[in-house]
Amino acid sequence: MKLLRKILWPLNVLYFLVVWCRNRCYDFGILKSKSYDLPLICVGNLSVGGTGKTPMVEYLVQLFEPKFRVAILSRGYGRQSRGFQLADANSTAKTIGDEPFQMAQKFPNITVAVDANRQRGIEMLQTLNTPPELILLDDAFQHRSVTPKFSMVLTPYSDLYCDDLVLPAGNLREPRSGAKRAQMVVVTKCPDNLHPTEKQQIIERLDINPNQHLFFSSVAYSDTIISKTKQRPLVGLKTRKFTLVTGIANANPLVNHLVKLGLKFEHLEFPDHHDFSKKELSVIASKSMILTTEKDFSRLRFIPHEQLYYLPITIKIDTPENFEHVLLEVVKK
Repeated sequence: MKLLRKILWPLNVLYFLVVWCRNRCYDFGILKSKSYDLPLICVGNLSVGGTGKTPMVEYLVQLFEPKFRVAILSRGYGRQSRGFQLADANSTAKTIGDEPFQMAQKFPNITVAVDANRQRGIEMLQTLNTPPELILLDDAFQHRSVTPKFSMVLTPYSDLYCDDLVLPAGNLREPRSGAKRAQMVVVTKCPDNLHPTEKQQIIERLDINPNQHLFFSSVAYSDTIISKTKQRPLVGLKTRKFTLVTGIANANPLVNHLVKLGLKFEHLEFPDHHDFSKKELSVIASKSMILTTEKDFSRLRFIPHEQLYYLPITIKIDTPENFEHVLLEVVKK
């Protein structure tokens, strides 16, 4: 890995300069960014790969939905459609992307839309008969053509952006200094027992500004697994063999959680946003019992299989009252 980074270093310098110049052009107004009257809250990251954006967006939906008409606007990564698409009863993971489809299924009372052009997506949402009062911009931190009211950057505990490099030698989409644009940084996927001393060390390593909010979150796995028609206790899998199917950026935390519970399983691991082939679907369908993630379930749910379950997850914020107060104040203003 160290050798590969050295080989790619010249390209790293070029990528850094291009992205840095682009950001400066937006900072100085050479490239124009558009603001909107309604609250736009951006959930993003600096790195490629899974940082926990979808669980965070779902957390925000649950926070705001009782008080506002909420819409989610995503790019719809991996979809087989173009332009602006509004989730409806005919939508699938192929038409709007797996994560937007998951959220549309989970929150039927909110509006979910996808568009790679965020300005157009926002303006199309505003033309609806019942336009949203608040829009959550999923994975839009690098889309500088839109100026959100509030931005949060997520960075995983085990792979902080302060320890990484820009592409292609590293995993950062833009230099680490880009995090300064965010009003909030959330360290995700933390251990449950993270000590205050270590929290302070992370604050110093991330070089958080005094005007930035910092929070820590962890993943909470459900005790129950869910299929299309029923639920059952997760620990009940101790008495039977099953197959874990994942198509996410990092399956290690889930695998470790299941191993700690003493479960025995085979693991079919696929890349993030993987488009399952007919042959792969046939292999998966041949398994006697399947456990998968909620995101993958949205793509596999059409397999005619009675023993296809997913394990729900939620996130826990270290100080939820403060976290929610900050965000609600932003929207009120």
